[in-house]
Amino acid sequence: MSTTPNNKILVVIAGPTASGKTDLAITLAKHFNTEIISADSRQFYREIPIGTAAPTADQLAIIPHHFVGNISIHDAYNVSQYEKEVLTLLNKKMDTLPVMIMVGGSGLYINAVCNGIDELPNPDPSLRTELNDLFQKKGLSALQKLLSELDPEYFQQVDKNNPKRLLRAIEVCKQTGKKYSALRQNKTVQRPFHILKIGLELPRPILNQRIHLRTKQMMTAGWLDEARTVYPFRHLNALNTVGYKELFAHFDGKLTLEEAVEKIKTNTRRYAKRQMTWFRKDQSIHWFHPKAVADIMAFIHQYQQSLPQ
Repeated sequence: MSTTPNNKILVVIAGPTASGKTDLAITLAKHFNTEIISADSRQFYREIPIGTAAPTADQLAIIPHHFVGNISIHDAYNVSQYEKEVLTLLNKKMDTLPVMIMVGGSGLYINAVCNGIDELPNPDPSLRTELNDLFQKKGLSALQKLLSELDPEYFQQVDKNNPKRLLRAIEVCKQTGKKYSALRQNKTVQRPFHILKIGLELPRPILNQRIHLRTKQMMTAGWLDEARTVYPFRHLNALNTVGYKELFAHFDGKLTLEEAVEKIKTNTRRYAKRQMTWFRKDQSIHWFHPKAVADIMAFIHQYQQSLPQ
């Protein structure tokens, strides 16, 4: 147990996409009379709420949410900024709210708030432009090849299908002349609050059904039109993500709409699998079925009572 000398708790709700995190977070926030911090790096972007399954207007009206639609796809933003902004918010809110809820599927962002991140150089705009041009012209394989040459150790660990991770590691290598893996110390930073992590898991067939149903609901809600409005900016990193890539391919005439939707479902399933692989490595996560709300509430209350009074 943490030696943090207070009873403030950050409850983290993690898990794969479509596992029911948003609904559970709202239920818990109502129960504990508190607010929610999003740890979904795609929901930060205000232009794409449908395709990122951001909380709806009705859900946002029930409970105050932070870091939902807070930036534009045109804004530069990174995990270091997120860490600083969330810690500032928690410092302010926990004066009156002893429990805060953080919810999302972006493991890197959750980890930054819970454990801290290493101090790495800020991106060089000209270098980022150069690497983005390389990515646009020669694709993911060019980034993979470059990183494998600059830092073979990190290349073995990184999600090789995530261009953002590849680009960032390459940037750091080129800016510092050192290996990204050598600069990542992974030292845990003590926070002025306790952290309780809850993970949601479902049997794979049920999660896949939920992904298929949600994709259909998102299309009905106007996802195609939303994607069309941001299509002119398809080169932006914020849009290089599941759903938009497939719909952009449809706009380019490379896929029928039906093929694009099926690809979205397939790639979302793969994304969910990668998320679970990440979260499974965290031994501090306590796993529950999304519908075990009473058990989760009891677990949080029990944790509260176990803290020094």
